Amino acid sequence: MSAEVMILILVVVTALGFDFTNGFHDTGNAMATSIATGALKPKVAVALSAILNLVGAFLSVEVAATITKDVLTIQGPSGDLVPGLNPESAMIIIFAGLVGGILWNLLTWLLGLPSSSSHALFGGLIGAGIAGAATVNWAGIVGKIIVPAVLSPVIAGVVAAVGTWLVYRLTRTVHARHRETGFRWGQIGTASLVSLAHGTGDAQKTMGVIALALIAHGTLTGDQILTEGLPIWIILTCGAAIALGTYLGGWRIIRTLGKGLVEIESPQGLAAEASSAAIILTSSSMGMALSTTHVATGSILGSGVGRPGAQVRWGIAGRMVTAWLITMPAAGVVGALCFFLAHGIGGLAGAITVFVLLLAASALMYLRSRRQKVDHHNVNAEWDGSLAPNATSQGAAA
Repeated sequence: MSAEVMILILVVVTALGFDFTNGFHDTGNAMATSIATGALKPKVAVALSAILNLVGAFLSVEVAATITKDVLTIQGPSGDLVPGLNPESAMIIIFAGLVGGILWNLLTWLLGLPSSSSHALFGGLIGAGIAGAATVNWAGIVGKIIVPAVLSPVIAGVVAAVGTWLVYRLTRTVHARHRETGFRWGQIGTASLVSLAHGTGDAQKTMGVIALALIAHGTLTGDQILTEGLPIWIILTCGAAIALGTYLGGWRIIRTLGKGLVEIESPQGLAAEASSAAIILTSSSMGMALSTTHVATGSILGSGVGRPGAQVRWGIAGRMVTAWLITMPAAGVVGALCFFLAHGIGGLAGAITVFVLLLAASALMYLRSRRQKVDHHNVNAEWDGSLAPNATSQGAAA
């Protein structure tokens, strides 16, 4: 087996690893509010979300096509790699970008900060692409990534705020207990729709990265994707990876979204989830690589603004926004450093070195997370106002 094929296999494995982290990092986008209000038991919620993420992966490939052409250009009009790139260097760029995305996902998960897995991936690819002298498609990045990133949480927040206000206005004569019970049933439907939308959007991003690696290797072409679609094995493996990650829960981020931003009641949860699903599904159909984290967080904040008397923890929201702002640059720096290291060592040995370092860093962060464990048993514990990862109380965010 040639070194190029081995590097390709390593890229595919790493891409599926990123997809796995995307799953548990973003479970809270769909299920945090339903878990917080008691509409769904925690383990039932993540199992349902995992199944729907897998189903959603088969519904569309528009976002995957966006990834193959609107982030990095590695293939010219004639089907050959662009000048200055060979299959090995192109695959190392993609591999390094994935490592940058994974490490940022794991760090923000450890800190309990709902940042964008999508932007971590794009940042890693952009940083590695710049380091490797690939062509970065800034027009596509601005139009289909940056602009939606800025607008989506604002739009989601406004829609959720108006929806929440209307819900409370229309049900003001209904007894609070009956209102909570009724809207909890509605939350099951809206949370399921968000999970389906997440699978439709986020699983495709990894599909696009694997397709990009196959294009770099020469196994696939951009024209084939447009005319024949993606190979079924890519769709199946990416859907399975994100579903498995989703099932594991990502409880630290679920806790922050469900308990840290605002104390959520069932009418709020339904309004937030409905607005998130509508925006994510619309953007996926248009090929926009939207951040489900930005949309879900904006919706939850909007539901707090729209509910009379609700207390929104703007300090926590500020920390999240800070993480959003540095996600792409931070992942980009890591992606660039990984490329320089792998390229400096050279060939398969360089890729394996970076992969081993990735495994070591992942293990260290996992062990650090065990010092203060957050799982389905304490995910709904009372919020104590701390985001410190070394907090000692069981109810601390993680």
